[in-house]
Amino acid sequence: MPLSLQEMSDRFEIQDMLFRYADIIDRKAVDELNDIFTADAHIDYSAFGGSVGDRESTLAFLKQALPAFSASQHLNANVQIAVDGDSGTGRVMCFNPMEMPLGEEKQVFMLGLWYVDSYRRTTEGWRICSRKEEKSWVFNVPDFMSL
Repeated sequence: MPLSLQEMSDRFEIQDMLFRYADIIDRKAVDELNDIFTADAHIDYSAFGGSVGDRESTLAFLKQALPAFSASQHLNANVQIAVDGDSGTGRVMCFNPMEMPLGEEKQVFMLGLWYVDSYRRTTEGWRICSRKEEKSWVFNVPDFMSL
């Protein structure tokens, strides 16, 4: 069945929001996530040892955790979005290399994960109302370099 213009627009708006999320995280501009998550959002980053909770506690966690990384890139792909009126669901693949300084050395981790999301249309636009990370794999670059 062909997509309606409204559904195409909704999917593009959600996709743009997902890419903004990745950019915000990589810039460590945590307060901008208030424009990504609903006020009542539930966020579960426990797949990689992170926090589980509401928007406020998640932002507090990210403000503490993100400075440990000198660089990161959240690269989203295989964005699968389903929209039903003012709500939607999604599954988004993410490839995330992260660099962590360790004294004079740097450690690089590469993470493979999926975001499993629920979205809600608000008066300000589409927002994430639920996000759960699902772990796929973790690779430590220095482990590879020592082979």
